Amino acid sequence: FPAPSAYPSRRYSWIHVFPEGRVHQHPQKMMRYFKWGIARLILEPDVCPDIVPMWIEGNEQIMHESRSWPRFVPRVNKRCGIWFGENVAGGERGGGGTAGGAGGYTVFDELRRKWRELVEDDERKEGRSFAMGVLSDGLKYGQEAVELREECTRQVRRAVLAVRRKRGLPDEDPKEGLVETWSVPGQDI
Repeated sequence: FPAPSAYPSRRYSWIHVFPEGRVHQHPQKMMRYFKWGIARLILEPDVCPDIVPMWIEGNEQIMHESRSWPRFVPRVNKRCGIWFGENVAGGERGGGGTAGGAGGYTVFDELRRKWRELVEDDERKEGRSFAMGVLSDGLKYGQEAVELREECTRQVRRAVLAVRRKRGLPDEDPKEGLVETWSVPGQDI
């Protein structure tokens, strides 16, 4: 399944993602680990997207995962808050951002540069170009590619944690962002 950025009609449009892969409701408002899809949305497009971290609180009141019938209907008269950070994409886009200053070079620019190098090396080895959104096994499972996606998701998570902190919530235990912390025996992560 190709990445959403693979479709020309979806380029340069707004997308809001839950990088945890679900609407997570932790009693202490801790975040789960971020899934790699967020890294693909940042690393693979021709142009780096704007990355505006946000903290949303109250979804568990509106659409709690354990709600009963009618499950598909949002609950009304509930409180929900949204806090926004600054665009942290910076550099390639020429935008501002706290990660690199106004138009400054950011960690995402460096990660995207490394990703492009990996893609070019892989295409050279394979002797062909890949369509946008299609990855070779080397780009899916290779150690360097995996490490780049992990670092990208870590950086996005740090940006969201900064917004969470501005909201007035205490810092999380660093282990909260690890896959292993959330694994449940007998369930896929």
